[in-house]
Amino acid sequence: MSEAYSKEDELAILDMINKWVDNDVRPIAQKYDHADEYPHELVEQMKELGLFGATISQEYGGMGLPASIYAKIVIKVASAWMAPGGVFNSHLIQASAVERCGTAEQKARILPRMVTGELRGGIALTEPNAGSDLQAINTVAVKDGDDYIINGAKTWITNSLNGNSLAVLVKTDTEIQPRHKGTSMFFVETKDSAGNFLPGIEVIKMKKLGYRAIDTCEVVFTNFRVSANNLIGGIEGKGFIQAVGGLELGRINVAARGAGIALGATELAVKYAQERETFGKAICNHQAIQLKLGEMATKVEAARLLIEQAAEKYDAGERCDMEAGMAKYFASEAGVYCANEAMRIFGGYSYSVEYDIERYYRDAMLMCIGEGTNEMQRIIISKQLVEKYKI
Repeated sequence: MSEAYSKEDELAILDMINKWVDNDVRPIAQKYDHADEYPHELVEQMKELGLFGATISQEYGGMGLPASIYAKIVIKVASAWMAPGGVFNSHLIQASAVERCGTAEQKARILPRMVTGELRGGIALTEPNAGSDLQAINTVAVKDGDDYIINGAKTWITNSLNGNSLAVLVKTDTEIQPRHKGTSMFFVETKDSAGNFLPGIEVIKMKKLGYRAIDTCEVVFTNFRVSANNLIGGIEGKGFIQAVGGLELGRINVAARGAGIALGATELAVKYAQERETFGKAICNHQAIQLKLGEMATKVEAARLLIEQAAEKYDAGERCDMEAGMAKYFASEAGVYCANEAMRIFGGYSYSVEYDIERYYRDAMLMCIGEGTNEMQRIIISKQLVEKYKI
């Protein structure tokens, strides 16, 4: 527990979030998901709740929440609707890059505006041919006087349409070896004061199976000019380290969203199993259903414990890439498992859009892919184990 937050503080924060989720998030999830419509009013509520400053230091006006409390917030939100967590999570990963790696001037200029949601955005790493291998990016920034000129395309970028800023990973040296030393990261404001995209930026919304309502886009930079003052940290060649340094918190968040999906799907299945009757009794009394519910509930609790372990190490300032990888891998797979089993429990009704469970099923797989695929997580875990128990 962070010294700034007592157990009583944590309970008060979680109570506030629980009421918000139950009263404002859950009732609109189905409508906005089916319409693939951005929930502007919900985002305004997030501003009022302080979610855009949740993990930003109190020095800059944020809440400075430890990862342990933050993860519990994310689990609760995702248990009702996974997508809104992406609005403030991607934003907070962007803020983390500035806070961890930015200059004092950049932190003072940018972070207070991010806390309030005046600046709201995400992190632009992935490209059409560069996902897990960030060193393979092709987006280039060339120095031109006091500015840099950016050319290239990013894809799968959350908050890029309805937000107004991005942390953009680029190549500032295409020849240097190893390749990661040629990467840099810029804080880019993408819109003017009227909310229009600046010249040189084109944003194209992508259609998705799940994770609807939240904008995920391709972002194309064509001779886009950004001030050298927005080079995060003020030094070229640090972009790769700046990007991967924020992935531990990002993976804890994705793990929490996976656990939230698992929890929400399990809760729906338990309720339905008591309502639905076959052969003269509620299906929760059939052993086949009991076996499913027992496995689902156990996976939810195991995921929570792995997330708690990773968050505690993160809060203590310890290296936690293995623990975050374990949490992300297990919790996201638990989300897929529980959503799938809940679909089976709902039977034919699971295929009806009148029931929420189909949304959990569509959303779940993204957590196995985002913030580093689960295949990559297992490789990270393996390498850390070998290092830890080297003979």
